[in-house]
Amino acid sequence: MACLDTERRSFVARTKIAVTLQSKLLQRLDALVVERRFPNRSHAIELAVAEMLERAQRARLARECAKLDPIEEKASAEEGIGKDLTASPQNGWRRSAASN
Repeated sequence: MACLDTERRSFVARTKIAVTLQSKLLQRLDALVVERRFPNRSHAIELAVAEMLERAQRARLARECAKLDPIEEKASAEEGIGKDLTASPQNGWRRSAASN
């Protein structure tokens, strides 16, 4: 099924699934729909899942970044900069003679 993505103004393929929720959670979800905070249950659940996946991705990235040694990363960056001082789009990204 293709539905209009109102944020991007384009059609996006969607797949229908079945979801089981606790009754109290469903009541809270329905209250948000009644309050017109979401157009329907599906939209609310889709946005909640997208947000959760985005947060999980950012958390994974943060964990990976935490593994990096800032001193090592700085040294690597400075080493690369020193070797490629003449590299630029204007001269075709050629390396300096010293770095070849």
